[in-house]
Amino acid sequence: MIDFIHESTFWIIVLGSGLLGATSGILGSFAVLKNQSLLGDAISHAALPGIVLAFLFTGIKSSSVLMMGAILCGLLGAFLVNDIVKYTKLKTDAALGVILSVFFGVGMMLLTYVQGLDNSNQAGLDRYLFGQAATLLKEDLYLMLAFLIPSIAVIYLLWKEFKVTLFDGDYAETLGISSRLVNSIIMLLIVINIVMGLQTVGVVLMSSLLLSPAAAARQWTNSLKKMLLIAAIIGLISGVSGAWISATQSNLPTGPVITLVASVFVVVSLLFSPHRGIIAMHIENQRKKKEILND
Repeated sequence: MIDFIHESTFWIIVLGSGLLGATSGILGSFAVLKNQSLLGDAISHAALPGIVLAFLFTGIKSSSVLMMGAILCGLLGAFLVNDIVKYTKLKTDAALGVILSVFFGVGMMLLTYVQGLDNSNQAGLDRYLFGQAATLLKEDLYLMLAFLIPSIAVIYLLWKEFKVTLFDGDYAETLGISSRLVNSIIMLLIVINIVMGLQTVGVVLMSSLLLSPAAAARQWTNSLKKMLLIAAIIGLISGVSGAWISATQSNLPTGPVITLVASVFVVVSLLFSPHRGIIAMHIENQRKKKEILND
């Protein structure tokens, strides 16, 4: 155990996973509060064909090139969801399901096609399905920092606009705030965060890392600022501890372990939260029953 602690690769994985978990917790809070829990799933699956198409057009397997393709395709999927809801009778959850299945199907078809090509450079593209944190390089960490830190800066600078639009879009419009623009910025930040996490967690599990810290944090507070802080801490702990457990135990993939740790936080929060927790609500119901019987 002492040996791998001194390896730079280990710390790249730990730092990358922790940073990803923290930003996922913050940005996932907006998706949870907007009741768009399927959004992360749809965008992560929509990003897959973008990764494969970027490779097909360029022949380059560089993370920065593949991520740009994923971001463009993820944004396309997100805006298609909005258009489907706007111009058809389908509700948001149905539109998200349609985009998820169609884009993922196209992505798998393209991935199968690429793997059949006589090109050794295509090897490893399938790691984006379930993630492979062990392949993270120092350049990948710098790329994550270049995208994720500005995302947090945008939230800080537009905090008032985000907060007002999140809870009352109509009121935001009366204040001169374009709710459509703010929602588009939030969508862009979520897409970037999801794409940055594909190499670590993968297409299939990224939505869990996006939503679990936020869902857990929501059980402990009614304050948006506190919720984002708690979600960031839970995401950070999940990322770091998941990477650590994966490194100390053989044959344990990092992505699934990270999402399992985050899921443990959700279960604990649902059970033991002092106001929304199942146990607290049960105790309160029993107390009310006794009061009624005594009356």
